[in-house]
Amino acid sequence: MEPFAQGMLDVGDGNRIFWYVVGNPDGKPAVHLHGGPGAPAKYAGKSFDLDKFKVVVFHQRGCGRSTPHASDPAADMSVNTTDHLIADVEKLREHLGIEKWLVYGGSWGSTLALAYAQRHPERVTEMILIAITTASRRELNWLYEGVSRFFPEAWARYSAHVGDVPDVVRAYADLMEDPAAREQAAIEWARWEDTVLSFEDFGTANLFSDRASDDLIAFVRICAHYYANLGFLEDGSLLRDAGKLAGIPAALIHGRRDMSCPADTAYALAQAWPDAELALVDDSGHKGSPAFNEAIQAAIRRFSP
Repeated sequence: MEPFAQGMLDVGDGNRIFWYVVGNPDGKPAVHLHGGPGAPAKYAGKSFDLDKFKVVVFHQRGCGRSTPHASDPAADMSVNTTDHLIADVEKLREHLGIEKWLVYGGSWGSTLALAYAQRHPERVTEMILIAITTASRRELNWLYEGVSRFFPEAWARYSAHVGDVPDVVRAYADLMEDPAAREQAAIEWARWEDTVLSFEDFGTANLFSDRASDDLIAFVRICAHYYANLGFLEDGSLLRDAGKLAGIPAALIHGRRDMSCPADTAYALAQAWPDAELALVDDSGHKGSPAFNEAIQAAIRRFSP
């Protein structure tokens, strides 16, 4: 997993993104798009056969080792949108001299992967998408309110922190712009995210921290910023425009027990995209399971050179 190349790429708007490449320098190119938004994977690329693949990983704007960090109140969030991220992916591809690559994304990374591939299908050889979400209003309403039917006491605390407002996510996004209020808001947001995943048998028990570290503040600030704006996408457009992905083979892997991203979105995407094969893993939630990991490995073997 030691990178054989890494650096900082100036992508404009005062932003520089941190990138690295692992695996075989002569291997099949793949790009790993992390989740969040704003939560870079610590071990991105580990699922791939690094003898066969050249895996490109980067930290999206505002998080990880990219600058400016969203924990800095002065970081300009107006230049952190899905369109900016899509452009960053293309700039990085060009910077590395890669013509086409396999696109791998999980959770928010699957949303970004779909948006990128629909914009630049000629640059995509195959796709592997896990824990699939498209940032539609229906999905976000579920994650940040609808699922409260299972966790009423946790919802009461989460929503009470912003008061009686029509849009809880927007209210949290506003709090994250207030240096005096953002630390507690980040903690309450993270506690809710952990609660939604609390039924799962596998993975880290508390995926998010109860301490308002700079990384947590950046994650919550970016996440609330994106989801208050439906991921900066037209509502429902990623499913509507799935036809733009015709001819791109894909593996879709989703946990049937995923409370944060219910499986119906992955199913609808597979129905709209004839080149995609969906694996619903019965024992898995959002954080995966051994069977989930094996489904990922099977997809990677399918697309191996």
